[in-house]
Amino acid sequence: MDPTGQNTVSLPLNVALPGMDFDDAVSAPFRMQPGLRRLAPDAQQLTPLAPGARHQREKLAVLSCFADQALLQSTGFDPAPALNALATHAAAEHPQHWAWRDGVAHAMRLGCAVRADTGEVLHTAAGSFGLGDEVSRCLRGLPPEWRLAGLLSLAFAEDFAVIDGQAPRRGLIPWLAVALPSFWAPEDKIGRVFTEVHAPVADNRLLLQAADALTAMVTGPERWERYVWTVTPHPRLHAHPARVAPERWGSGSGFDPLAAWWRSERQTFIPVPGAAQAVFTIRIDLQPLPAVLTAAPERAARLGAALASMSPAVLDYRGLTAVRQPLLDWLATQA
Repeated sequence: MDPTGQNTVSLPLNVALPGMDFDDAVSAPFRMQPGLRRLAPDAQQLTPLAPGARHQREKLAVLSCFADQALLQSTGFDPAPALNALATHAAAEHPQHWAWRDGVAHAMRLGCAVRADTGEVLHTAAGSFGLGDEVSRCLRGLPPEWRLAGLLSLAFAEDFAVIDGQAPRRGLIPWLAVALPSFWAPEDKIGRVFTEVHAPVADNRLLLQAADALTAMVTGPERWERYVWTVTPHPRLHAHPARVAPERWGSGSGFDPLAAWWRSERQTFIPVPGAAQAVFTIRIDLQPLPAVLTAAPERAARLGAALASMSPAVLDYRGLTAVRQPLLDWLATQA
């Protein structure tokens, strides 16, 4: 397996991930804002992966080769309450895929189980595509304290982080299990607070001004979601900046729609009872841009309006400056 995950491009795309809606993500005029919405009581936050799914294959490659960049924890932080909350939520939401009993996590479709207190891999089975053995091998290559997080990462499409809402460093990110980052390095974010994490974000004034209020909201008892998106030539779910070309669109000025991908994230917050913490979930969706637009005729016009209203700072932050006009021209022909 190529450690960059490039071989996964040929695997089937997750074209219809539950809850991923173009209309949820794209609005015009575009504004850089929190965009938080309360989740309905029956809304799901986790997406079980079928054996051999694209997210799973890319995560296996990352956790096998770059685990030190994906699994990170601040010194002295105890992730046990957050991991318990996440594993409990997974079992309640998807009991046919995940079990969590007496400190043992079992990913049924993968044929693997992990004892949380010791990290011992208790059970393996070949499973579909022989993934039981492959997952087991990957997990045993991780430090024991990271094996429960590793199993959660491979069983579900989401990546995970912990947000701490307690003073004195309210908004701290003390724990990350992020195998599929979107052009940011998890190792640069660990141990930082909300305002530090979002300092590089373009047009971030509203986000930073609302930092304390946002942290209090998402680390409270309610569940929240938000969406972010971009258009990119990068064809992989894994987009760590160390493994992405600095010049995203190459040296040419043209725009090739067949080389463009719609990349979106659904982000949600799972409360950690009694801890003033939340598990932040990030689910990447990556689809060919033409396929996304042809699914509904009005999408090209909506995307064009959002793109046209982006500030130069946002365009630069998202790597779209070089293709803004040719992309707008092409969207006009699609609309």
